[in-house]
Amino acid sequence: MSETSTDVPASFGARVREAVSEALGYWEPRRIVYNAVLALIVLAYFAINWPYSRTVVSFDRVLVVFVLAVLANICYCAAYLGDVFVQTSGFRESWLKWRWVLLVIGIAFAAIITRWFAIGFFTPPHTG
Repeated sequence: MSETSTDVPASFGARVREAVSEALGYWEPRRIVYNAVLALIVLAYFAINWPYSRTVVSFDRVLVVFVLAVLANICYCAAYLGDVFVQTSGFRESWLKWRWVLLVIGIAFAAIITRWFAIGFFTPPHTG
C-alpha cells in the first residue's frame, strides 16, 4: 500500500514539473512580445499627444508607469495557473495546440487597459 501511495504523488509531481517546465519554455519568450506591444501603445500615445505629453512627464509619473508595468507582468503570470492546470489534465495535447489563443486574448486585454492609462496620462484635458 505504501508503494501505491508514493507512486501516485511521484507521478503527479513529475507531471507538474514537466508542465511547469513546458509553461516556462512557452510563456517566457512571449513575454517580450507582450511587453513590446504595451510599450508601443504607451509610446504611440506619448508621440501622438506631443508636445503636451512632454509637459506631464515627471519623476512621479515615471514611477507610476513603472509600477503599472510590474503589475502588467504579474498579470501575465496568471497564464501559468491555467496552463499548468490544463497540462496536468487529460486535455494536454489539445491545449498545447490552442494555448496561443490565451496569449492573444491576454495581449488584447492588456492592450486595452494600457490604452486607457496612456490616454489618461498623455491626452490634454478638453477645454470648453
